Amino acid sequence: MSGLGELYQQLIIDHNRSPRNFGPLDGANRVAAGDNPLCGDKIKLYLKVANDVIEEIRFEGSGCAISQASASLMTAAVQGKSPADALSLFTAFHGMVTSAPDAAGNARALGKLAAFAGVRAFPARVKCANLAWHTLRAALQNQPQAVSTE
Repeated sequence: MSGLGELYQQLIIDHNRSPRNFGPLDGANRVAAGDNPLCGDKIKLYLKVANDVIEEIRFEGSGCAISQASASLMTAAVQGKSPADALSLFTAFHGMVTSAPDAAGNARALGKLAAFAGVRAFPARVKCANLAWHTLRAALQNQPQAVSTE
């Protein structure tokens, strides 16, 4: 399991150093902002949703490695999916990171997102991993108020 843990750690480091889908998105028709005041994480998501598909998604923000890597991996995971499928992925991800540290998870269903299973052992970091996902849900549900983890 140590090798798998190291692989997941490298994945998070890579997505923090070189985030995918980073930057503003011209023509976005869904936008939401999120804030984790405890850690200082901030995110703004931009989505182009058309014909029941997330055609493009990008983010801007700053914060800890976990929040930035989570946003990067999330954008890659939901692009091309329907909003309903993205919300199902939100539910699965949220369930994984908020479950008991020794809970068995379905890593196969989450793919690379399973890299965040380890944060459940660190309750303060769960909010970091979840920020982008809660912001995504707000964007998909057209909620105008900013998301906060507090």
